[in-house]
Amino acid sequence: MSWLTTPAHARWLEAEGDRLLAFGRASRHPDGGFAWLDETGAPELDRPVELWITCRMTHVYALGHLMGRPDCGTLADHGVAALRERFHDRVHGGWYAKVGPDGPTTTDKTAYEHAFVVLAGASAAAAGRPGGAELLDDALGVLLEHFWDDEFGMVVEQWDESFTTLDGYRGVNANMHTVEALLAAADVLDDASLRERAQRIVTRVVHDLARGNQWRIPEHFDTTWTPDLEYNVDEPAHPFRPYGATIGHWLEWARLALHLRAGLGASAPEWLLEDARSLFDASVREGWAVDGADGFVYTVDWSGTPVVRERMHWVAAESTATAAALHAATGEAAYADWYTTWWQHVADCFLDTEHGSWRHELSPRNTPSSVTWAGKPDTYHAFQATLIPRLPLAPTLAAALRDGLLP
Repeated sequence: MSWLTTPAHARWLEAEGDRLLAFGRASRHPDGGFAWLDETGAPELDRPVELWITCRMTHVYALGHLMGRPDCGTLADHGVAALRERFHDRVHGGWYAKVGPDGPTTTDKTAYEHAFVVLAGASAAAAGRPGGAELLDDALGVLLEHFWDDEFGMVVEQWDESFTTLDGYRGVNANMHTVEALLAAADVLDDASLRERAQRIVTRVVHDLARGNQWRIPEHFDTTWTPDLEYNVDEPAHPFRPYGATIGHWLEWARLALHLRAGLGASAPEWLLEDARSLFDASVREGWAVDGADGFVYTVDWSGTPVVRERMHWVAAESTATAAALHAATGEAAYADWYTTWWQHVADCFLDTEHGSWRHELSPRNTPSSVTWAGKPDTYHAFQATLIPRLPLAPTLAAALRDGLLP
């Protein structure tokens, strides 16, 4: 029996989401933003505060507020205030990726983090939090003015502080989260033009690059969007730019294609569902339990051979969410079966019932590891995994909660 459609499992998901919200409260940084949490859930206040963590936690607590959880609105406001003040570059616009007691510790402006500012703004705006709508408007303006490359229908990666010098690297990871952010903003603002930009990115990455490369998505490119397949071959376990193809991203792209398809409605091209199926199948074929133990390997090379075999919590979370999304789109029992299998794996291996949240990384034998990730920096992937199975594919999370679509 699949758990996916049972009320009892929905209650379990709700309880797990509440457990994650409780764990993350400790990340509230006294100087603004949200701190990195260690394995026990203690905030590491001596390290710079990361923009991506602050955005993700602002998003999570805006969702928590929309679900009627006490104190979540206050925590979302704390995040919005940091994004409008502590992280914001008042001179040149945009946001710094890391800040410390004396200001920014790095001054480059990066698309990955800016996509999350849009997501945080969209969720805060949907939740009606003070400054949320203004943050969303500002973030979209920066993203579309400085990062959107209309020639290629993608976002560029990294500017200097003044948006004068553009780095030559182009990356798919930032574009993936830009799709997520654009879809969220499109729903919150009722702006179809943002969904059209998301469709351009998905078309290039999924329908062109993935389909043309046996569904192994190239991650790293030069200025003309020519793949650099040997990028970071000497640093294969990089947390954001690993060598090779990243299994978890195939699952995320599949899910985002389904959200886009649902948002487009009758105008959605047929290939969105077909390609989502193919990405899912490839992730199972080349990523799941391919080395003698359950779990998804982190990366594979261009022949499909595992490179980094550690298991990441975010991949496990995305696997359950994508299986749920495909079941919602097709009604096919096989996806519900995978959903059950993977939540059981999460419960067996990733849930930390002693210290809270999920273990962020496991070894190839599913024991705690820290090759790529130390600590438990945020709850974004795990919390979303508790919501996606309980909501429709469109609108996206914050808009769906705002509209009362959570059963």
